[in-house]
Amino acid sequence: MTYVVTESCIKCKYTDCVDVCPVDCFHEGPNFLVIDPEECIDCTLCVAECPVEAIFAEDDVPEGQQHFTALNAELTKLWPVIIERKDALPDADDWAKKTEKLDQLER
Repeated sequence: MTYVVTESCIKCKYTDCVDVCPVDCFHEGPNFLVIDPEECIDCTLCVAECPVEAIFAEDDVPEGQQHFTALNAELTKLWPVIIERKDALPDADDWAKKTEKLDQLER
C-alpha cells in the first residue's frame, strides 16, 4: 500500500511532509505535491505533518477522491523530486479549507 496526496493540497503545497520523508518520494508541481507509489515505503510519517490533512493511505482515500491515486502515479513521472521543505504558496491559508479544487491543479 502507498500513500496518496489528495485535493486538499492543491493551491496550498505545504511541504512539511517532505521534511520527514525518509525516501524522498514526493514530487513537486506548480501548485501541488504528489507521492511516487514506487518509492513510498508506507512509513506514515508524512500523514501527521500535513496541515491540511491531504495525505491518506491508498485504501483510505476519501470517497470521490480515489482518482488521486492514479493522478499521483501519473504526475510523479512528470514532476521533479522535492527533498527540502519550501515555503507554502503565498495564498495557501486562503485555499486550505476550500474543496473541489481539482480544476485549479496546474500541470
